[in-house]
Amino acid sequence: MTRMTTALLTGIAAMGILIGCSKDSEAPRQSGEVVIYTSVDEIFARPVAEQFEKETGIRVRLVPDTEETKSTGLLNRLIAEKDRPVADVFWSGDPVRAAILKGKGVSAAYRPPTAAGLPTRYSDPEHHWTGFSARARVLIYNTQLVSEDRKPASVMDLLDDRFKDRACIANPLFGTTSMHAAALFSVLGEAAAKQFFEGFIANGGKFLSSNGEVRRRTATGECAVGLTDTDDFNVARIEGKPVRAVYPDATGMGTLIIPNSVVLIAGAPHADAGKQFIDYLLREETERRLAESEAAQMPVRPGVPVPPHVVPLEQLSPMTVDYAQLAPLLESLSRGYLKQWVDRNLQ
Repeated sequence: MTRMTTALLTGIAAMGILIGCSKDSEAPRQSGEVVIYTSVDEIFARPVAEQFEKETGIRVRLVPDTEETKSTGLLNRLIAEKDRPVADVFWSGDPVRAAILKGKGVSAAYRPPTAAGLPTRYSDPEHHWTGFSARARVLIYNTQLVSEDRKPASVMDLLDDRFKDRACIANPLFGTTSMHAAALFSVLGEAAAKQFFEGFIANGGKFLSSNGEVRRRTATGECAVGLTDTDDFNVARIEGKPVRAVYPDATGMGTLIIPNSVVLIAGAPHADAGKQFIDYLLREETERRLAESEAAQMPVRPGVPVPPHVVPLEQLSPMTVDYAQLAPLLESLSRGYLKQWVDRNLQ
């Protein structure tokens, strides 16, 4: 064997070793990406994910929910994937869906270091989900149809004669409206909550496909008043629509506050990257950015500055609810009364 042949074979062998090492080193690089399921509107979630990618080099596969099946679609998908999870993190627009996942063994406990300063009442005490930036449920009204002295002050005003055939809400089987429905059953009791829903229909109220549709139809005047979220109201405000908002029941049962929540999925394929994303999401900087965005979300961490159009959380009278206890109630209502109510009144 010549020196040249020996050198050639040695070089080939060395290349083989390098290639083998390269393949071995590629296997654990799954941590170079993270899969995020989110029920938060993509227009608000995408910039946060892109900034995370830029700062960490970890690629984000963002899987959003649809507007019409908000929260519920991804929730069912996560439950179905429990034994072979695809997602690493669920960024939920509300804490009740996170509590449902905990109850079904889909979430894993994780105590993020960046959660320091976040009020514990918005998070799971066993660290299966952590709450941050919040929205509120608000009544919006068209100022061309409703004068200041006749504006609604309570969700119960949707049953009032002055809004007969002119009020709308979103489908209570989905999104934040479903959580609000469960909260009403929790706070008012079953009889009074059913009276509200039956009275709403008796007063000619309409239920629509989404909170966004409530905003659109109230802005155009098809409805005079609607029940939606603060982020939807802010979109109407930016668009210059003749719409104002009321934080309802300030002197009664209070306004429902809906924090975001973030969940680490049990058995996540990229758990370390998932934890990094959660740590990033819970920073004070993220709450500030969400407040300044079109989402106009309220930081739950005290002292975070907000733009003038964002009402600070401490200025509101929050409804007293236990988010974890709403989870089984919502599941029961979605299979029972609310499902029957929707089927009976589907327009």
